[in-house]
Amino acid sequence: MTVMGSVKSWMRSWKTGGMRLAILFVILLQARVGWPQELAPPRLDEEIAKQEKIFQRRGADVPGGYITNRGLSDYAELLPTGFCDGLGRLGSPDRWLDIGAGAGQAILDYYASEGDAPSGEKCARPGDKARAVAMSIEDRRTDKWRQQAASLGNDRLRYLFGKRLRDYSPEELGKFQIITDVFGGFTYTDDLSRFVDRVLSLLEVGGSFYTLVPGVHLEDGKDKLGVFYLTELENAAFRPERVCSWLKKTSCVQVTCESKSDWKRPTELINIRKVCSDVSVPRMKLVEFKAGYPPDRRFQLEQ
Repeated sequence: MTVMGSVKSWMRSWKTGGMRLAILFVILLQARVGWPQELAPPRLDEEIAKQEKIFQRRGADVPGGYITNRGLSDYAELLPTGFCDGLGRLGSPDRWLDIGAGAGQAILDYYASEGDAPSGEKCARPGDKARAVAMSIEDRRTDKWRQQAASLGNDRLRYLFGKRLRDYSPEELGKFQIITDVFGGFTYTDDLSRFVDRVLSLLEVGGSFYTLVPGVHLEDGKDKLGVFYLTELENAAFRPERVCSWLKKTSCVQVTCESKSDWKRPTELINIRKVCSDVSVPRMKLVEFKAGYPPDRRFQLEQ
């Protein structure tokens, strides 16, 4: 064989092998992209149905970790710095929405007289109180709630149940100066972007959303080794996305996060302050969901 013939033979062999590699690469890429979407829907539906059953449990059937009676002192410990001061600044015309309020104990503590306030209470202050709305998927009102609501009137104290936040119209809810969520919708929702967008739409400009999320990659990067994450976010290229970094991409808000690496699970305490009305939340789609209290969730940023 001539030298030229050898070169042509090598080139034909290289092209054939290169084409095979290219085809293999495309197949692998399609498998990586397509697998979650192909397998997710039946599994997601099943797990979300299981989550619904957890929400509806009553009495002794309520799981030990599904707490529905947190008081205002718990909120002071679990929510970001500034929550108590912000709540204390509210007056009679202002409004506070508590999402995932359970029995509404935090609001009852807020309205308790100084002599009746729980020992160690940090947030309840004398003076005019804001109007408060408690929101829960299930009705967990107590006799204490009903008595307090009757004495104050429905214009001061409301309890909403039976629907998710997204199912209420703007007219039903109105606007708020402060919105809180302590292991409520932000921790349990299967549509994270829609939930955040809905919360921000209900805030007055200048108002704040106080919340937390357990079991996440921390903004300060001080995660401990061997952590089991409950809520994981990733970008369109499947790389990890921190929840606070994602929230900071939202327009018309200021986001501050306090990373708690020494808690049982790595937790972010989050304050989102609305600074203008043209809010836009980057869209995350649900990829994985496993029922629990809280559930395991994975979301991916849409392109």
